[in-house]
Amino acid sequence: MARWLVAVLVALMAVAPVFAESPERTARKVKSAVAGRDHAPELKSSAALVIDQTDGRPLFAKNIDNVVPIASITKLMNAMVVLDAGLPMDERIAISEADKDTIKGTRSRLNIGTVLTRRELLQLALMASENRAAEALSRVYPGGNRSFVAAMNQKAVELGMWRTRFVDGTGLSSDNVSTAQDLTKMVAAAYKYPLIRDFSTDTGLIVQSTRGRSVNYHNSNRLVGSPQWDIGLSKTGYISEAGRCLVMQAKIANKPVIIVLLDSWGKMTRIGDANRIKRWMETRSPGHTAG
Repeated sequence: MARWLVAVLVALMAVAPVFAESPERTARKVKSAVAGRDHAPELKSSAALVIDQTDGRPLFAKNIDNVVPIASITKLMNAMVVLDAGLPMDERIAISEADKDTIKGTRSRLNIGTVLTRRELLQLALMASENRAAEALSRVYPGGNRSFVAAMNQKAVELGMWRTRFVDGTGLSSDNVSTAQDLTKMVAAAYKYPLIRDFSTDTGLIVQSTRGRSVNYHNSNRLVGSPQWDIGLSKTGYISEAGRCLVMQAKIANKPVIIVLLDSWGKMTRIGDANRIKRWMETRSPGHTAG
């Protein structure tokens, strides 16, 4: 695609409202996506999509074209933009006052003045959903935050994510919106980056904060440490407008799949929904025998 056309599309995404499809059209798509699949799981997530990663075929779908806030799922796009830029991963970056959350007022264990490498900041953003880490990565990008967000939206256009829009690099803004269908494209693209696979599925990291204090971080998705799961990529998200969100690449019943769960209403229901999908797929696999 010509560079000028990409620029025009990005500009249109930035100023134009993002519209959801009609409920009737979405309902038809959902019905066709799960047609013939008996005992499909009842999920608590408001929108969900599971696709076969090998051919993109939908295995389960629910409200896949609803445009909704995506919270920290945003950080997958943040990571791709950072890595695409080819910036030195060992460069040391100081957390500054500019990295404080002025949108939601959330707190962070990364104190002002903490100095970490770009690699460590990326790992914290993906594994622990650390907002100051993600904001620092955006702030020090060539051209600053504005150029970073423009690069995120350009990447979305290149991936064909037509119902997606970003306004910040953390996901704290409810104006970062997408659909379950678009997010399967983003997860599939992010899965091609080895560092994103590794960092998003790490179970823990200890970093040195100010005054030599050690800070222990853990993965925001408890499933990555479960021996019952084979997860290749993971990202959680939460703000009040988005509900609990979870995206994963995983292997279930020897099938590589991408799972997107959006706007789950309870603190643990996204985990419950993921486990319900896993059990459903395992009971439908050819080798399953009822006990």
